[in-house]
Amino acid sequence: MIKFGTGGWRAIIGDEFTKYNIQILAKAMADKMKTEGVADQGIVMGYDRRFLSRETVLWTMEVLAAEGIKTYFVRRSVPTPLVMNHVMKHGFAYGMMVTASHNPSLYNGIKVFTAGGRDADEVQTASIEKYISKVDPENIKKMSFAAAVEKGLIIEFFPMNEYIDDIMAKIDMEAIKNANLSVCFDPMYGVSEYALSTILISGRCDLKVINQEHDTLFGGRMPAPSEDRLVMLKSYIMDKGYDMGIASDGDGDRLGVFDDKGHYVHANDILCLLYYYLLKYKGWRGPVVRNIATTHRLDKIAEKYGQECYEVPVGFKHISSKMTEKNAIIGGESSGGLTVAGHINGKDGVYAASLLVEMVAVTGKQLSELMLEIGEECGSTFMEERDYSFSEQVKADLMYRLFALKELPDMGEYEVDHVSYMDGCKVYFKNGGWVIARFSGTEPLIRIFCEMPTQSEAVWMCDRFKEHFEL
Repeated sequence: MIKFGTGGWRAIIGDEFTKYNIQILAKAMADKMKTEGVADQGIVMGYDRRFLSRETVLWTMEVLAAEGIKTYFVRRSVPTPLVMNHVMKHGFAYGMMVTASHNPSLYNGIKVFTAGGRDADEVQTASIEKYISKVDPENIKKMSFAAAVEKGLIIEFFPMNEYIDDIMAKIDMEAIKNANLSVCFDPMYGVSEYALSTILISGRCDLKVINQEHDTLFGGRMPAPSEDRLVMLKSYIMDKGYDMGIASDGDGDRLGVFDDKGHYVHANDILCLLYYYLLKYKGWRGPVVRNIATTHRLDKIAEKYGQECYEVPVGFKHISSKMTEKNAIIGGESSGGLTVAGHINGKDGVYAASLLVEMVAVTGKQLSELMLEIGEECGSTFMEERDYSFSEQVKADLMYRLFALKELPDMGEYEVDHVSYMDGCKVYFKNGGWVIARFSGTEPLIRIFCEMPTQSEAVWMCDRFKEHFEL
């Protein structure tokens, strides 16, 4: 019942996400670490603000302690990238974060990080699942929290200052201080409020924070920073005239942004802005990595500056590994996660937001101006995104039609260049556009994304897929 997707193991609380399963996973991790000879290193564990997140860490540590494995327990809720940073910086073989990221509040989950602070890849997660299959639940030993602390098997600490200092050392804080920027920030009741607020206040920004309370229901919204869930943030930008609005998801590894005019800056645009900034204004050189459902405008920016763009499957582990392989300077995905060379090997919404603020400060241009500048230099495209839920029977039928029969709808006048089944079904058109249909690795959804020269063309193509597959 414990299966890892693109963002770790996520499940509905009380259904598959139970103390019983959590402790099976803990025993599997203990067995794996012992077999690999890294048990003496211990493991780092953190948690977010979701229901049962702290308790999940406690239940996990009961098992790890009974197996003689020391846990370095981040004693307060923190952003996921903080745990990744600590695993990387201090040379741990493994770390774990209790979070379901941007999923609805009835979900919780666990992410596993490996050496270098990386998301566990398919080889690692398959190995964990193999160890899970061998666990006998009746023979799981446990040690109480108090006893584990007394024996030195649980070490409580709080490396927030180290994490914030590491980010500030990479950001031009003096430029931010001199820019007198005003920022409205919505952490969406999640864990990034303290870290990003500290950075922005240190940069002398005029900062307004909304929705910073601890609410396990996330204000009745999914803690995903999409435009339709950030109505309050947009209102503040429009009414008060802030230079920008920033939102982060529940565990702080993704972000959403509004520009100075109150326009939502899509994650695709954020990636383009930052890659363009690194190349043109900071003088960096290097490739970019994007997943298969992310804008091809990155390819155009790379081409203009004599660089390469590499495409990988969905899942940030693919982006970070390809960045290392190709020495890329930035990588990201259309769902709002990105990373920059020299920082952690995974998504960090706090760092990305700080770099966006630096960009506005250094260039002296608002986000709306920079978007126009990119369009003039590298051209524009338009994206349409659709999500459709399904039953298991419908999923089986769709998978058969898409991947066995390789069905495609009528493409009209658009000439197909080639089709890829690397991750889902992606059709590349000779006009430079594309459309993809793929199943989410974290939610029961099929996603249809299309990028075309005009919005109407992108809408038309998504409609073709919807009608053909009766979604």
